[in-house]
Amino acid sequence: MWGLVPLFWPLLKPAGAVEILAHRMVWSLLFVGVALLALRRWGWVSELVRSPRKLGLITLAAAVITVNWGLYIWSVNTGHVVEASLGYFINPLVTIALGVLVLKERLRPAQWAAVGVGFSAVLVLAVGYGRPPWISLTLAFSFALYGLVKKKVNLGGLESLAAETAVQFLPALGYLVWLGTRGTLAFGSHGAGHTALLAATGLVTAAPLVCFGAAAIRVPLSTLGLLQYLAPTFQFLLGILYFHEEMPPERWAGFSLVWLALTLLTWDALRTARKSRAAVEAAVSAARTEAASAQTASTQAPSAQAAPQQAVPATGHAGGEA
Repeated sequence: MWGLVPLFWPLLKPAGAVEILAHRMVWSLLFVGVALLALRRWGWVSELVRSPRKLGLITLAAAVITVNWGLYIWSVNTGHVVEASLGYFINPLVTIALGVLVLKERLRPAQWAAVGVGFSAVLVLAVGYGRPPWISLTLAFSFALYGLVKKKVNLGGLESLAAETAVQFLPALGYLVWLGTRGTLAFGSHGAGHTALLAATGLVTAAPLVCFGAAAIRVPLSTLGLLQYLAPTFQFLLGILYFHEEMPPERWAGFSLVWLALTLLTWDALRTARKSRAAVEAAVSAARTEAASAQTASTQAPSAQAAPQQAVPATGHAGGEA
């Protein structure tokens, strides 16, 4: 769904990118609110309200994702689908860089190599575009920062989206009302079908997130990470095959470097996961062996103590003992 969403935003024209963004905020809150009502999951609200730090982080997350959503809608509707897809290809590399700079995480050699190759890709693409690929970089950095903030907040997918869109709701609704007073609001002005599509922005936003949350507790993390490359891959293919965007040689070179960096990251992640799994299995096996040895020792100990007691009466009245 995330990979095919570039097909959806052009259907909302002649609504502008900012109006589409406002509808996405308003209808997402309504959709998620109904879902939370059905699931009766409201306990997190009181805890969130009592935590000024979490409220501040939620507000920051809402601001960052507003930039990400708005720029993505604008880029798709103005013919920059390929550059937008590049942003989500670069995102894992930016996330790693933030982990080093903000969380002081240590990188493995393959991860350093991937970051270096990714940086080279950005330079190649900057030369190819004649400017830095600012759409890609803004999308990548905003989404990576959004992920970092959400890690700090530690809320579920639905709950987090509800909190963020609650922050966005009043400004978004106010903007739509302002457009209405000026007579430039697209909502309701281009037929029932167009109106329904604008309302469906809430479903288009929330449905993939709900599926992602459901998958996260069922699918191994390494598999989940690989599956997330599908979205920018679909977006890239749509940009070339459906929207017919240009791909000169220098752009192919830049994308090839990005894909090389992602290949390095994937190889390193799979190798590390395999080693971790082997270590866990070895530890479990050792624990089971130790437990079995302890159990054997405990069952043999009473037998050793009972043997002398049976030896005495055996000389006198063995039949009684039998």
